[in-house]
Amino acid sequence: MLTKLEMFIALAREQHFGRAAQSLGITQPTLSTGIKQLEDQLGVQLVRRGSRYGGLTPEGQRALHWARQIVGDARRLREEMRFSREGLAGHLRLAVIPTALTWASRLAAAFSARHPNVNFTILSRTSIEILTMLENLEIEAGLSYLDNEPLGRVTTAPLYREVYTLVCARDHPLAACDVIDWGDLDGANLCLLTPDMQNRRIINRAFMESGIEPAARMESNSTVVLVSHVASGGWVTILPEDMANFLSAGHDIAIVPIRQTGESPAVGLVAPYQEPYTPVLKALLDEARAMAVNR
Repeated sequence: MLTKLEMFIALAREQHFGRAAQSLGITQPTLSTGIKQLEDQLGVQLVRRGSRYGGLTPEGQRALHWARQIVGDARRLREEMRFSREGLAGHLRLAVIPTALTWASRLAAAFSARHPNVNFTILSRTSIEILTMLENLEIEAGLSYLDNEPLGRVTTAPLYREVYTLVCARDHPLAACDVIDWGDLDGANLCLLTPDMQNRRIINRAFMESGIEPAARMESNSTVVLVSHVASGGWVTILPEDMANFLSAGHDIAIVPIRQTGESPAVGLVAPYQEPYTPVLKALLDEARAMAVNR
């Protein structure tokens, strides 16, 4: 039944039989047969069918909650047994907001130095996508904002607070300032992250509180693209200090602090709330907490 539950979770996630089958590396007929067998075993219809996927039935919605819990528990059991045989080993999948990718690299590097038998996959995603991926068991943990939008039932380990800076060419009129206010950027030729990014929503709110409306003439979901535009001339962007310093290295770019008007947003590790944690996930949470203390 476990394999069929994983098929069901994949179908609910992808909302398409073909994509769900592809994500599992199986054929669509195999997936359809597995879902039908699961329905027969449970005695209820889980999926509305027509010419294409039609969503989950009410029974399917309830079954999805149990499927995630059962599959998650089974994975934790396998991790526990592997730990007893091999010590700390495995594969951690981590989804990260774009502005925290440098911190994700530090966390993974520090963790790997202590636990060389654990491999990492690090993906850049929005904060909303990270929560969805946690729920769908696609990742073990994420790096995201902790105090700006609802997180749900998760465990968190704060790492740092974002301090915002203006990134501009060295000949820009604001480049010589020691610090600027948000209002100083009224009318600036801005390139910013896309509106689906929580970072953009935070920046928009800071502008609105200063009484101005930001006009971003170029948007991207990549911080690399933003800094590349600045380096090409004529553009400015806003990034957390750590990311700004990393991406600006080697370029003729100035970084100017923006005066903080309140407590800056907290960023940290986000993991599903569970008891007990797998040994690997517990070690990752411990590493994150140690980094925050030592920073």
